[in-house]
Amino acid sequence: MRNDSGSLARRILLLVEHLPYFTIENLQIIDVPPYQLRIALSRLKERGDIIRLKKGIYTSTKFVEGTRGGGMDTAFIEFIATKIYAPSYLSLDYVLYESNVLTEVPVSFTLVTKNKTYTVHNNLGRFIYHKIKDTLFCGYQTVRKNGYIYYKGDKVKALFDFLYLRKNRILNREMAEELRLNLEIFSKSEIRRLKHYVDQEGSGKMKEIFRFLFQHA
Repeated sequence: MRNDSGSLARRILLLVEHLPYFTIENLQIIDVPPYQLRIALSRLKERGDIIRLKKGIYTSTKFVEGTRGGGMDTAFIEFIATKIYAPSYLSLDYVLYESNVLTEVPVSFTLVTKNKTYTVHNNLGRFIYHKIKDTLFCGYQTVRKNGYIYYKGDKVKALFDFLYLRKNRILNREMAEELRLNLEIFSKSEIRRLKHYVDQEGSGKMKEIFRFLFQHA
């Protein structure tokens, strides 16, 4: 049994070491019962050979280590973030900090989803997925980088999402200013595009917040 178990573990690692992520369905090519695969995956996780991203989704430690240079490959982890809980796209604090709209370093990868709000911790980080209305799940771009394809909002959509999720807590101009947003980097065309999202959302509250922030726009 021990030899069989070791052989199964090696077969799994050979199969997944070149995959950015995998599920138990990817292992069905190995002709053993699913319960044996689950036992083998549990042991591989305990040994540190694979990383559990969330229930049912894994990546191999060897693949992760292969993405590292001076630090973890950004494209890989952004890709993984959108695969852990799909459909989703990177947005909010993560994109706003990357775009110099926020100065405070986010402690999590922040994404927008059509599904219910969800948070997961794993060896790669903390990932927070915020639910948004289906009609507002838009405005993201397809990123193709280093062989990965995933979805990410630009700073305009990230700002809209950021304000939309806080709209009931921004009660006046002072509270809007307390967000400490660097709005000077937005061009006039970007401000018009933000207003388009605000108009699309349609609430008086979002229109009021827009006026608080861009009263001369």
